[in-house]
Amino acid sequence: MTGQHDSVAEQGFITHLIELRNRIIRASAAVLVVFLCLMPFSSEIFDLLAAPMMAALPQGSKMIATGVITPFLIPVQFTLLLAFVLALPFVLHQVWAFIAPGLYAHEKQLVVPLIASSTLLFFAGMAFCYFFVFGVVFRFIQQFAPQAVTVAPDIASYFSFALTMFLAFGMTFEVPVVVVLLVRAGLVSVQKLKQVRPYVIVGAFVIAAIVTPPDVMSQLLLAIPLCLLYEVGLLVAPLFVKADKV
Repeated sequence: MTGQHDSVAEQGFITHLIELRNRIIRASAAVLVVFLCLMPFSSEIFDLLAAPMMAALPQGSKMIATGVITPFLIPVQFTLLLAFVLALPFVLHQVWAFIAPGLYAHEKQLVVPLIASSTLLFFAGMAFCYFFVFGVVFRFIQQFAPQAVTVAPDIASYFSFALTMFLAFGMTFEVPVVVVLLVRAGLVSVQKLKQVRPYVIVGAFVIAAIVTPPDVMSQLLLAIPLCLLYEVGLLVAPLFVKADKV
């Protein structure tokens, strides 16, 4: 009986591995298809990424590329990342399809809104960074550039900077979800989170100073939304928990 039980368990494990492999292949294929569709427009796509910086530079200014293959490689890398972002709903659907059979009904009711809200909030953070923060920060920095200096950013450095900022603001906008999860899991109460608010504010500015450029404007533009989103989480968390318990 023990050997038969082990055989059944082994078959079940292999079945899960095959299912996981199939889900990964489908998700990767979706990203690849989107990437191949976008690839012919990689130069135009990078121009969109560079638009906030170019708008802040003097008219006629251009970026530079110091590497031999950088003018080709950087746009392709950004296009690949954009393809992943665009295919993310399908990728998350594959993740959900893999884990859903192992969840209880009440867990499914919790996971679905959390996945959807966290995805939308991450996109919102990236959009806030691109449409608002970049313009403000680049204009602010440009105002302090000496007249004797010609500002010509390297595209590799700009890509690295933009990626860091997108991740920073995307993760910042996840704060309400983190607060809800902490309260829902019973790890901490809303009252306790309110008591540690001063430490959260200090931590927000410390994090902003670490992940953003060393200028006051970009640090404020990250720290202030982080604090505000923490307050949103405090407002939403008790309502979410009450609704789940009803």
